[in-house]
Amino acid sequence: MIEQEHQVSEFKSKGGWQRIRGAYVNSLAGLGQAWRHEHAFRQELFLAVPASVLALLLPVSALEKLLLIGVLVMVLVVELLNSAIEAVVDRISLERHSLSKDAKDFGSAAVMLSLLLALAIWTVIVWPLLARLF
Repeated sequence: MIEQEHQVSEFKSKGGWQRIRGAYVNSLAGLGQAWRHEHAFRQELFLAVPASVLALLLPVSALEKLLLIGVLVMVLVVELLNSAIEAVVDRISLERHSLSKDAKDFGSAAVMLSLLLALAIWTVIVWPLLARLF
């Protein structure tokens, strides 16, 4: 069996503090791009920020607060990954192809499932509070 040479991208980071700084800068750039160009990300962020403040104010345990906010962060993470998939697919080709559609649909389905999970968690934790009020 012939051993193939392992190729590494020239863009791959080297390590140390420079890697951490580069990752931080790239992460901020990604968030900025998502804010400027991804409508769904902005919509979800406009929902997540006030909902997170509400979660902090609710009379629930610290773990429940973490769960309420954490699931909102997870939705944003999944949306960013979905946007990354869409960008890669569009970078490869803008022509319609069944595999491109599948990749984008899978990403969209992941976002939907994360939103449904967020809704379920918020319902389970917040519903009893609302039931006591009314």
